[in-house]
Amino acid sequence: MFADASQTPPPSGRRTQTRIILIIAAALVAMLAGVTAVVLTRSGSPTNPPGATANPTSTGSPTPTGSPAPSATGSLSPTPTSAVPSAAPVFAYQPLWPFAGTADAAAWQRAYRSGGHQPWHLDAGQTALLFTRNYLGYTDIDRVVRVTVTGREAITTVGFSAGPGHLATAAAIHLARLGVGADAPWEVVGTRDTTLSLTTPGYGSPVTSPVTVGGRITGVDESLVVQVRALGTPRLAQTAGIPAGGENTPWSTPVSFTAPIGTVLTIAVSTGGHVTGVERFAITGVRVGGSTS
Repeated sequence: MFADASQTPPPSGRRTQTRIILIIAAALVAMLAGVTAVVLTRSGSPTNPPGATANPTSTGSPTPTGSPAPSATGSLSPTPTSAVPSAAPVFAYQPLWPFAGTADAAAWQRAYRSGGHQPWHLDAGQTALLFTRNYLGYTDIDRVVRVTVTGREAITTVGFSAGPGHLATAAAIHLARLGVGADAPWEVVGTRDTTLSLTTPGYGSPVTSPVTVGGRITGVDESLVVQVRALGTPRLAQTAGIPAGGENTPWSTPVSFTAPIGTVLTIAVSTGGHVTGVERFAITGVRVGGSTS
């Protein structure tokens, strides 16, 4: 009697083939699961979890030299570059003339851009000459002898005619650009002294009245005049007739003045009388500190 073929167990060879297929299928499933896990891990790493904003790479201009670094805001979202104003470099000098500070310089820039107001502020030579003649009152000095510009600073030599074909040098005026942009104006900040110097009080130092003013001079039969000025006010003080001379000889004199605390002062010393009224001068910049008489 023969059994029903549908109930007959498969041969051993077919059983082995079935096991192999099942093993291969399980291995493929395991491999697919591993690949999926790797992809998910890379797209959600602990340093950048889903939903967080990565630290943006800065695309703006570098911080100008000398400017303080910008403080953190606590936000990971970058600020649009167009919304960030250009930072003015820290001004390393005493602003003496014609502007009291960066706000005044920026106001002139707006006027210049809209209507071409006072373009001489962009000329280091004209700025130095107007400072000499109009602010200090040395009208005998009427020539720009030389202008040397290095980056945002300039040295302008001013002088006068000392005879046919000869220009005499009165001072080398130090200027620096005040503010930002290609149209930042020139500001007088001091002088480069040689045979007539003004070294006391120190540049940028706080002073009170009376202040001792001094330096060194090389010359014969000189008579020094010291004056103190501040922007927007008449001359604060002047001391004349200080005898001096010799070879690199020290000179000094006390000068009394009255000005509010914090006022920036221009102290100037001049000598002349041989060829013209003022033949040499030097300046320094200081600030009023403490009480003044």
